[in-house]
Amino acid sequence: MKIIIRITLKLWFRVRVNGRLDVFNHARTLIVANHESLIDGVLLALMLPIEPIFIVHSTVVKHPFFSRILRYVRHYAVDTTNPMAMKSIIKLVEAGEPVVIFPEGRVTTTGSLMKVYEGASFIAAKTGATIVPIRIEGALRSWFNRLGGAYPRQLFPKITLHIMEPRFFPSLKATKTRERREEAGKHMRALLTEMLVQTHPYTTLYQAYLNAMRYFGRDYKLVEDVQMREETYSSLLKKAFAIARVSRCFTEKNEYVGVMLPNVISMIATFLGLSISNRIPALLNYTSGDESIRSSCHAAKIHSIITSREFLKKTQLTHLPEKIAHINWYYLEDLREQITMGDKLWIVCCMLSPHWARDPQQKPSSPALALFTSGSEGRPKGVVHSHDSILANVAQLRAVLDFTPLDKFMAVLPLFHSFGLTVGAILPLMSGCKIFLYTNPLHYRIVPELIYDRDCTVLFGSSTFLANYAKYAHPYDFGRLRYVIAGAEKLDESVRATYIERYGINIFEGYGVTECAPVISVNTPMASRNGSVGQIVPAMQGRIQPTEGVPENTGVLEVRGPNVMLGYLRYENPGVLEWPSASGESSWHSTGDVVSIDDEGFVYIRGRLKRFAKLAGEMVSLEITEALANQASREYRHGASIRPDATRGESIVLFTTDATLTREMLIVVAHESGASELAIPREIRVIDSIPLLGTGKTDYVTLQEMALQ
Repeated sequence: MKIIIRITLKLWFRVRVNGRLDVFNHARTLIVANHESLIDGVLLALMLPIEPIFIVHSTVVKHPFFSRILRYVRHYAVDTTNPMAMKSIIKLVEAGEPVVIFPEGRVTTTGSLMKVYEGASFIAAKTGATIVPIRIEGALRSWFNRLGGAYPRQLFPKITLHIMEPRFFPSLKATKTRERREEAGKHMRALLTEMLVQTHPYTTLYQAYLNAMRYFGRDYKLVEDVQMREETYSSLLKKAFAIARVSRCFTEKNEYVGVMLPNVISMIATFLGLSISNRIPALLNYTSGDESIRSSCHAAKIHSIITSREFLKKTQLTHLPEKIAHINWYYLEDLREQITMGDKLWIVCCMLSPHWARDPQQKPSSPALALFTSGSEGRPKGVVHSHDSILANVAQLRAVLDFTPLDKFMAVLPLFHSFGLTVGAILPLMSGCKIFLYTNPLHYRIVPELIYDRDCTVLFGSSTFLANYAKYAHPYDFGRLRYVIAGAEKLDESVRATYIERYGINIFEGYGVTECAPVISVNTPMASRNGSVGQIVPAMQGRIQPTEGVPENTGVLEVRGPNVMLGYLRYENPGVLEWPSASGESSWHSTGDVVSIDDEGFVYIRGRLKRFAKLAGEMVSLEITEALANQASREYRHGASIRPDATRGESIVLFTTDATLTREMLIVVAHESGASELAIPREIRVIDSIPLLGTGKTDYVTLQEMALQ
């Protein structure tokens, strides 16, 4: 009977087992797996080369249907309310029996990893067992899931069992039993989330889009913009094919092609179309100024820019084609007119068979896009990411945040910014989450109204943007928001307090850099600490490099992982991909941010390495100066910079919009908070407004120029 069922399941679900089959031959083996459906246990029982004992809840044994199945499976029923249950399982493991446990304890109802119970972790730590993680992939799409229609169901979806390399839990540091269980539970959750990331499909952006379209359906309504145009997977792909076709007339394969468009459907279609034709879209920051755009084009050796006449007119950038005349400018309005009957026939063929348009030379490790650093501290650099580094960051986020197709993203951050592109566009595109694109994050009155009107549930933004949205939002505007995630700059505590008190929303602060696609760490509902930027995302490693002049256990953060960039495109060496190696090890990337990491892995940003002033030999963070100003004058904006000083080497200059702010007020705040008086600026300059970049960050280049005047 078992052989018949195994053959039947293999034929129906095309079950494939990946990984080594000899990893179960240990004296003590504990097998742990994610729980996607009601048939997970059956799959493991029939497809594994061993006959393990499954730990099941006593209520499952009493179920009429499952009790019949369990007659053919070795199992051990436990009552979680019985304090002796844990000891019984420990005895099984110590006796050499391979044991299977689903640490989540129940089938997922979100499609993501759910609460991880400490029991399985404690058993592993107590027995010293070898842990064999198994990722079940595909069963989520079957009719045996418990998602309640959130995901489309298939009669016989393809199912894969990924057998991972064996693991051993480190020795537990805690002494009390409860603390030891909690510590073990955190190790288990970290293991399961890392497993989800390591088994994400190794593919290109185009193939990932096709996979999502195949899963959710061609007619699945996916994205809309401010003109209330709504596109499905199929209609968006048709627009992308049109861009792919016409762009081949004026570009070459693997060429960096400039894209200068706002958050509209045409922007996503252009990005996807260039990717399909194996061109590398270089997303230009149109808010950064003429010289910055010219520098970006030079660094990436961009010969062509795709934009729109209507867009240039609305943003008062019609002078750019004349200012940067050595670049060929192509307008979407003209490209539409250039589509021939032959092009239309090609598009129809591609729509019938999308794989026909795929370029076999394009690999997951190939360059997929170029973004440009904000230039907040110097000339912008091109940051090149591969297809896999972008998709790896998407997988990392999906492993720790439970986004579902029932969510709708308010994509208001500009897509030329890595934060806006990855989390505002690529993540929902590949996850079946709906997107509403809006062109200007500075429309502080309009954005909250649109969040309400379009029933958005997810909002990403900088602290500056979120603060201004809160000023004009009606409490009901944010009534459907499930996630508000802050990034790009430090979250002001007053903003956090406002969202909790007025809207009942806890903002989850994250941290990232363009070089990491961008997310490095993020607070989540499962693990959050106010004041921190969360724990480092799964499958990524971080370490602290000691730095002169900063406190002990604090230093520059270096990271490595699948989401790290391929390299830089620099103005000094245009078109050549360079890898910066701060520590001599090519796999580690130095973020340049000074951080500390606590015992539970939460990261705390202490400052930017380049944003330190050296005063009489002492390193003083300009972040502290700004924090003191924000505490003394909460209703105004502040920014700190430095200028040369003949007596002290350097001197701090504070720019503020508060005409009443004085050094005496800052000294009082410094004494109350215990900050060093070295952080008190020698000079305070009152200005009308603090200069900002298009992403909402403070423009420190402009402040530096002002400080030197």
